Amino acid sequence: MALAFTKWQGCGNDFVLIDARTAGLPENAAGLSRRVCDRHYGIGADGLIFVLPSKSADFCMRIFNADGSEAEMCGNGIRCFARLVYDEGMTESNHFTVETGAGILTPSIVKKNGQITGIKVDMGEPVLEAKHIPVEGFGDKRVISEAIEVLEKRYEATCVSMGNPHCVIFVDNIDDIEIERVGPAFERHDWFPKRTNTEFVVVRDREHLRMRVWERGASITLACGTGACASLVAAVLNGYTERCAEVELDGGRLTVEWMKNNNHIYMTGPAEKIFSGILEEEERC
Repeated sequence: MALAFTKWQGCGNDFVLIDARTAGLPENAAGLSRRVCDRHYGIGADGLIFVLPSKSADFCMRIFNADGSEAEMCGNGIRCFARLVYDEGMTESNHFTVETGAGILTPSIVKKNGQITGIKVDMGEPVLEAKHIPVEGFGDKRVISEAIEVLEKRYEATCVSMGNPHCVIFVDNIDDIEIERVGPAFERHDWFPKRTNTEFVVVRDREHLRMRVWERGASITLACGTGACASLVAAVLNGYTERCAEVELDGGRLTVEWMKNNNHIYMTGPAEKIFSGILEEEERC
């Protein structure tokens, strides 16, 4: 049997999306993700996303990283998900709910003069208590600018969960960081029992951040939506920025706002379709 797919990108973070509302999640989802995401022998992507039915929301999103591990959530991924279900006529509403491993989130289609200009997502509330991120050794405390040693070098870490764990490191010069070397060491550091995404962030000014990321299960990517949200939260907690800032990523820019009235994070950014195609049976093994 052939399997239809579409490929999307949000700020260069790319995903293969499959409508599995009728067929359901395949038993070999992890293996399929590894095969599909391989940039030499597959389609090539940072993750594989399935559109599924939900009993508690309008849709359910399941995402698998390039290494086959399942992620709780993905900020750039949910924008691509939202654009797909809207463009394909799965919903006629500009606002709908999506069940994820991080809870139920609400994307909105942003339009100007009738044209879609982006996707805005209510990402919910950031989790700051260490044991719920999770980060070992801090109990209920918040991990804000705490010393961490990685590869015999000391950094100051601020940890946040956006449904998935993040370790935010503020640096003076992002080009000085060998992310391909230190990223894996952060990901599997003893602090993080579920591994972690790691963001290296420069504060440009009180309304602009520059961020690069090592993503858990995907290595260096051009962007990370939940990482951008975590970086803004970390910057506010450290007194570096206002509660709304533009986050510059390798692949584009996101606007992130942490609201005072409801404690929710709102992320706004692009989602673009690259191409569609068919996976043949032998390609899915």
